[in-house]
Amino acid sequence: MRPDELRALLARVRRGAVTPAAAARAIAEAPIEQLEFATLDHQRALRTGVPEVVFGPGKSVPDLVAIVSRLYARNGLVLATRVSEAGSQALLRAFPEARRYERSGIVVLRKRAPKPRGRVLVVCAGTSDLPVAEEAAVTAETLGSRVEQVADVGVAGLHRLLAHREKLRGARVVVVVAGLEGALPSVVGGLVDRPVIAVPTSVGYGAHFGGLAPLLAMLNSCAPGVTVVNVNNGFGAAARGGRVPERAREGARRSPRRSRAVPGDATPAPAALRRGKRA
Repeated sequence: MRPDELRALLARVRRGAVTPAAAARAIAEAPIEQLEFATLDHQRALRTGVPEVVFGPGKSVPDLVAIVSRLYARNGLVLATRVSEAGSQALLRAFPEARRYERSGIVVLRKRAPKPRGRVLVVCAGTSDLPVAEEAAVTAETLGSRVEQVADVGVAGLHRLLAHREKLRGARVVVVVAGLEGALPSVVGGLVDRPVIAVPTSVGYGAHFGGLAPLLAMLNSCAPGVTVVNVNNGFGAAARGGRVPERAREGARRSPRRSRAVPGDATPAPAALRRGKRA
């Protein structure tokens, strides 16, 4: 059960369309489902805001199809990452409505699109980083964010990045994907006043060490507040970044109204003193 489904169920109880007992049974419906080879967590979205996501590598095609089938039947939304060609074709045969993203190997099934909230900007340094950038963008969009992408704006030609300053400043959160020396997140972090999530990639030459070099560079960023995820983890960056817009907006709704008084103004004196009388 997703948070929006729970709210809708409680609203129906309030209107009298569903009895409290029936609602209790629906909420108590097994939060986990035990398969022979997997234990599915159907209430993860209710607890964390992100539903259980299927990681494709290492799963046999029959197991992959079975897991996706059960998650889709119960939740109406499935995001499967890094799915092999054979696995993707099997899912597309079983679910013609599914969509596969070629670069990242993501497969998405959903019965209805979520209402977009906030805006996530995904920036990547080079075209070789696009598979990881697409993983971040598709994940954020699937989880309900508005997403824009800016590609091939690495530090070898900073004027390319500066041409997108308005997009950078207009986003609620910026996901920056880069390989090689991994400098781009620090540059972006010095240009914007919003969260920057850095994703190192395994794109690079020998001393790059499969992504370790940009990972360490990003962890040592001199730009304050840059968050770093693991190598090639576009999904993790989007799962974190996609929740920033929602929480920021909730915080704004809960914050008290500010006084319009000018800071530093003196507190008005009692009426007796204003009239020149002693208290």
